[in-house]
Amino acid sequence: MAANSARIMGLADLAPSYDVIFSDVWGVIHNGVGAWPCAAEALINAREAGLKVILVSNAPRPHTIVREQLERLEMPVAGYDDVVTSGDVTRQLIETRYRDAKVTHIGPEKDKPLVDGLPVQFTTDSEAEGCLCSGPLNDQVETPEDYRQRLQALADRQVPMIVANPDKVVEMGSKLIYCAGALADLYEEMGGETIILGKPFAPIYQAALEMAGNPPSERVLALGDSERTDLRGAHEQGIDCLFLTGGIHAGEFGPSTMPNPARVAAFLDASPYNSIGWMARLAW
Repeated sequence: MAANSARIMGLADLAPSYDVIFSDVWGVIHNGVGAWPCAAEALINAREAGLKVILVSNAPRPHTIVREQLERLEMPVAGYDDVVTSGDVTRQLIETRYRDAKVTHIGPEKDKPLVDGLPVQFTTDSEAEGCLCSGPLNDQVETPEDYRQRLQALADRQVPMIVANPDKVVEMGSKLIYCAGALADLYEEMGGETIILGKPFAPIYQAALEMAGNPPSERVLALGDSERTDLRGAHEQGIDCLFLTGGIHAGEFGPSTMPNPARVAAFLDASPYNSIGWMARLAW
C-alpha cells in the first residue's frame, strides 16, 4: 500500500486529531550532538495543546540514562511526559528469560548499566549462555566486519544474541555510525539466533501505550526518521506515523533542511509502510 507523500508544514496542523505522540529521539529530537530547538519547541507546544508525549527510543540503555543525555543535549523536560527505551524492554526480557544466566557482552562499557541490579553474570564468550549486544565497542571507527570472527564463534556454539538496539545506523553529527542492529544482521547471516528488542517490534509499543493510559491506536501519532524501525513499527501496530526526512535517510533526499520533495515522494510511495506525510525537521 502506498504511503502518503504529502508535506506537512507543522505539527499544529495534526495535533487536533490525536491525544498522544510517540516520538523517536535520535534523528527526530537530536543528532547526537545537540537537540534541534524547533523540535523541542514543537513537543512543548504539543503538550501545551493537551497531547501526551512519550519518547520511544531504541537506545540500548535504561530510560533514566536517556533522560540524562537529553538534559545534556538541552532538550527541555517540558517537551515530554515519559520515556521508554529498547534498554527497558531488554531488561524485562533478561529478568524473565535469562535470570541467573551467564552472559557475554558486545558493546561499550557505558552500556553496562543496562543490566544493573539484574541477576545475570558477565562471562567470557566461551562460557556464555547468551550474548547481550548493545553495539560496537567503538562506534566511531568500527564496522560489523570487525566482529566477524567473534560472532562466528558464538554462532557456532548456537548462543542466542539479545539485541538491545535494533537500529543499524544513527546520525552522529554529520556522519552515520553503526549500531547493534547491523551486528545482528551479520549474526543472522552466519546462522545465529537473534532476539531483537525495541522498534519495530510490539513490546516497546505496548510499554508506551501503557505509559500513555492505553489510548485507542487511532488517537496516537508516531514521529520517526527510519523506514525500517519507525514507519514499519507504527504501521504494524496500527498507528499513524509522520516521517521526518532529516534523520538517517537524509542523504537520499538532498540537503537535510531542504529535501527534494520529488525524492521524498518517490521514497514514501515505494515504501510498504504507510505514513500520513512528511516533514524535514520537526516543527510546530
